[in-house]
Amino acid sequence: MRKQSLFLLLFFVLHGNYCIFVLSLFLTTMRVLIVSTSEKTGGAAVAANRLMEALNNNGVKAKMLVRDKETDNITVVGFKQTLRSQWNFLWERWSIYKKLHFSRKNLFDIDIANTGYDITTLREFKEADIIHLSWINQGMLSLNNIRKILLSGKPVVWTMHDAWPATAICHYPHGCMAFANVCRNCRFLPGEGSRKDLANQVWKRKKAMLDGQHISFVACSRWLEGQAKKSALLTGQHIYNIPNPIDTHVFCRKDKQEARHQVGLPLDKRIILFVSQRVTERRKGMDFMIEAVDKLIHDHPEMKDNTVIAIMGGHSEDFGNHLRLPVYPLGYINDEKKIVDVYNAADLFVLPSLEDNLPNTIMEALACGVPCVGFKTGGIPEEIDHQKNGYVAEYRNSADLAAGIYWCLEEADYQSLSDEALRKVVQNYSQHNVALRYIEVYNQAMAYKDYKI
Repeated sequence: MRKQSLFLLLFFVLHGNYCIFVLSLFLTTMRVLIVSTSEKTGGAAVAANRLMEALNNNGVKAKMLVRDKETDNITVVGFKQTLRSQWNFLWERWSIYKKLHFSRKNLFDIDIANTGYDITTLREFKEADIIHLSWINQGMLSLNNIRKILLSGKPVVWTMHDAWPATAICHYPHGCMAFANVCRNCRFLPGEGSRKDLANQVWKRKKAMLDGQHISFVACSRWLEGQAKKSALLTGQHIYNIPNPIDTHVFCRKDKQEARHQVGLPLDKRIILFVSQRVTERRKGMDFMIEAVDKLIHDHPEMKDNTVIAIMGGHSEDFGNHLRLPVYPLGYINDEKKIVDVYNAADLFVLPSLEDNLPNTIMEALACGVPCVGFKTGGIPEEIDHQKNGYVAEYRNSADLAAGIYWCLEEADYQSLSDEALRKVVQNYSQHNVALRYIEVYNQAMAYKDYKI
């Protein structure tokens, strides 16, 4: 395909019409290999899976290559599970664990990419026209593996589901802007000496990996796009902003009473929903949710009689005694139909994340017509249009979070909020819309590679 693209480029450049060249690429079946640590587990994996489906539904031949294959989907290729699968993961965690002086704190907040798989020898890699990196941490790809992919000459697109590609080792910098110059003395590695500064060592290795190479980086939110453009690592790279897609035929508004019946939630109460893969993850803001509910009950004690909270995610049962409203812990659910029912059962979705890219959970709730409340941080204000499809609370302000919850449930035109939620998703996050934007990036990446040749 690259030879064909080069021929077309030369022909159309000679004839003075580059636009026709770009359009001609749409006529060729493009083969894209999306590389992801997991097939389904985690928000980034879910987003990558949805992108694969969106691309396949819009004329691209897309496959996923994953370490952890979880279904029998023939478009997803997984590594054969061996001791090495666990070894890569454990070796990286052990290396970090030692640097943390054998403390579990921050153990999963950072990645150093010191081990992984060489995928360049695989048939799927050789057949692909585009190598699309997704979330590839925790033993999937090492920095040396990524360097080898870049040296293969294939165009590479990398979706940033968090800030790790733009920093040395952290996924969310929590306000630290060291990556704008050089990462060192990382707050996640207390007590690091300057001579053996792991963050700085990884920074230098990333810098060497990218030296002279070109990657098309795609941030899933304008916030992350802004972060990426400030990174000294990514200077000179192409950086785009494309949101994750969602299948609006699956995530859609349904009968609320029937949905509640299906998932065992009360039919006669207002339901506030909180969702996180791991509810105990501090970044998702459950502490602020607890404070906001305290404020709600203090100011509006009548809510105790007509409002409950449903929590979906791992460790949801841990918070039954921490919230001053009745709690329905639903646990971790991986059945998509049931997940859709949970969203449709809710009257309001609340996600007080302290730092987030473009949460799938908010997008899923909006697609089901459920208004949302969250803090003004990361990509959340891009999803929630303040007082149109929900409420954007001031950052880390529990009182304003409580005010937003009350406004959506008691003061706003609820039907209007719900309708605007649906409109937001259709206009911005549909499969067709997102797929076409990615195809444009793929074509530009291929044209750039062919031009460099």
